[in-house]
Amino acid sequence: MQYKMLAQMGEYTELMKRTIAVPGRWRMFYRSLVREIYELGVNSLGIVFIISFFIGAVITIQLSINISSPLIPKFTIGYSAREIILLEFSSTVMCLILAGKIGSSIASELGTMRVTEQIDALEIMGVNSANYLILPKITGLMLFIPILSIFSMITGIGGGYLATYVVDSLPTKDFIYGLQLMFNAKFIGHSIIKSLVYAFIISSVASYHGYCVKGGALQVGSASTQAVVRSSVLILLFDVILTDLMLT
Repeated sequence: MQYKMLAQMGEYTELMKRTIAVPGRWRMFYRSLVREIYELGVNSLGIVFIISFFIGAVITIQLSINISSPLIPKFTIGYSAREIILLEFSSTVMCLILAGKIGSSIASELGTMRVTEQIDALEIMGVNSANYLILPKITGLMLFIPILSIFSMITGIGGGYLATYVVDSLPTKDFIYGLQLMFNAKFIGHSIIKSLVYAFIISSVASYHGYCVKGGALQVGSASTQAVVRSSVLILLFDVILTDLMLT
């Protein structure tokens, strides 16, 4: 098992060396980049909106239920909801969700191209298939992930704000005061930096599993599952590392 893990790490490193290179044809790269930004980024706005809005509302409602002591000011609910959404939800949790959507899509696409010998055809024509197929996916997701992260922050806080009209015990003005209390703009930057790292993990790990798949349709499905699982584990691991480096 250890030998297999080391072999996979070596394959991943070699693949990234081939991927991160100067594109041979910039016009083709830009065309692929725009397509990947739309497919991986813009098409994810819907699910990010739905999940961020309802999670922001749920966080606010749960905090208002649990923080019921008269000794604790009501504005701490808005403050706590803001910190949770900015520091963790809009980066880590959002990317865990995107790992399932985007990671499985990338792995399935490249895996299908591998088993149908389309990648082999590119190699025969002298094309660096790793650079041609994978680099636009990594670059596109990393370029659009800050937009998704900021969009998730705004939507999550908006969901919490609207939840104040549902919870009678939480005045809207107290929630807004808590949102503004001791606001640190650096937390937005921290969230974006973390999401950039997670975007690279999602796109590169999923690309590796899809590009290096061996077998048929069954193995493509297995590679897609492994891509999601390993991306999620790495996101959680780097969440601990990045939080310790940036916030302590």
